[in-house]
Amino acid sequence: MTDETDAAASADFVQSLARGLAVIRAFDVDNPALSLSEVARRADMPRAAARRFLLTLESLGYVRSDDRAFSLTPRVLELGFSYLSSLSLPEIVQPHLEALSRDVGESVSAAVLDGADIVYIARVPTRRIMSVRITIGTRFPAYATSMGRVLLAGMPDATVNAVLTASDLAPFTDRTVTDPAALRAELNRVREQSWSLVDGELEPGLRSIAAPVHGRDGSVVAAVNVSTSATRDSVEHLLEVYLPPLLRTAGAIDAELRLV
Repeated sequence: MTDETDAAASADFVQSLARGLAVIRAFDVDNPALSLSEVARRADMPRAAARRFLLTLESLGYVRSDDRAFSLTPRVLELGFSYLSSLSLPEIVQPHLEALSRDVGESVSAAVLDGADIVYIARVPTRRIMSVRITIGTRFPAYATSMGRVLLAGMPDATVNAVLTASDLAPFTDRTVTDPAALRAELNRVREQSWSLVDGELEPGLRSIAAPVHGRDGSVVAAVNVSTSATRDSVEHLLEVYLPPLLRTAGAIDAELRLV
């Protein structure tokens, strides 16, 4: 990039918008209500700036305040609704996930890749098997998840390298693969077999198996998975009992996406 290009990029960057979005992102499932000081700390900005953004968001209806605590309102869903509506993927995927969950009796999900993370776009839970509650919009690092590896395996090598470089590659458990070379080898294996199995790498005792979903042009646009507990299902059971219906479900979604 030249100096002129850098200057143009800086001139086009609206810092106030970026900081306002940072205030919204300060809230999550584990922090649904925050004080002014907590918002400022999580958004990495001065208290005075955080207060101005919170009051602006409150006047627009995206934030509510109650006894010095702030929280998001359902109106923030409008910010993502246009994306989800234009994508149409969650609406297409959801019935297939419901049928798959009935078939295997386990929690099933769908996710897309967003930078170095996967983002859940559809889900049918049957029981809670993770310490964190998974909802639409929940994010996990792609490298440590079955859906993330399926999505990364469908990307060009340059994209994979960029994602791995941008990822912290921290171990979630003593089984998490964090070595870049080992991850690339695993992604090559996933690319060849068209599915991914992750056993206890994101959370102890959690096993999941995922398959890719393809768009009309054949590119990988999403992933679907079946998650279960290691105490309930062996790896062999996942491969013998869950993988065939998972692959059939992914194929059925592929066929429907080709008609969109």
